[in-house]
Amino acid sequence: MTTAPLARRLLAELLGSAFLAALVIGSGIAAQTLSPGDLGLALFENAAATAAGLYTIILMFGPVSGGHFNPVVSLADASFGGLRWRDALAYLPAQVAGCVLGAVTANGMFALAAVSISSHHRASSAHLLSEAIATAGLLLVIFSLARTRRANGAPAAVGAYIGAAYFFTSSASFANPAISVGRMFSNTFAGIAPASVPGFIAAQLVGCGCAILTVRTLYPDVTPAEAADVILPHSEEVQRNGERCVRVSP
Repeated sequence: MTTAPLARRLLAELLGSAFLAALVIGSGIAAQTLSPGDLGLALFENAAATAAGLYTIILMFGPVSGGHFNPVVSLADASFGGLRWRDALAYLPAQVAGCVLGAVTANGMFALAAVSISSHHRASSAHLLSEAIATAGLLLVIFSLARTRRANGAPAAVGAYIGAAYFFTSSASFANPAISVGRMFSNTFAGIAPASVPGFIAAQLVGCGCAILTVRTLYPDVTPAEAADVILPHSEEVQRNGERCVRVSP
């Protein structure tokens, strides 16, 4: 299985994660400024910007790294054989660092302190249940598309799911340990207090485990070649010969 060099994939994950955090936090700041006192409208603006922006970010960086920007996606991908475990573990710090960088950048774009620790507590039982469900749903969307050879629709589907999950979950659907860490560093509309982050990450990992079990039950014949195409196929050519997969990087 030949892909783009790891260093290039890590840079794509770092930059994609940074854009994601800047998008989520920056649009939250803008929404709160443009719609003061109207929480529903502000949340809609934040969700719409996130859904549309996530779609385009995946298209930008997905051809290099697969466009994960999310530790649970990388871990799930590795569990199905689509990504080497050592590469998945290398993705994680790049994703977290990118989200922290994006948070600092978003603060700067709105003339706020570069780092401001959030005081927005979110760790109620309802929030944690929401995070487990949101994360499981996200992974089910991604891997069901890969298994049914519709991975090219994943960028739009992921954006649409996250945008919808802003409203059907009480937590506003972080569904991503890296963005949970990054959002600590912005005491704004989209922030999360540090004390709430461990619970969020634990719930996201539970959701990840549930999704892996569900995918294995619904699609027991998921192959490494199919898993390697999440979220976006990141090769110009995939040649299959039995269980062997040769990938040519862009």
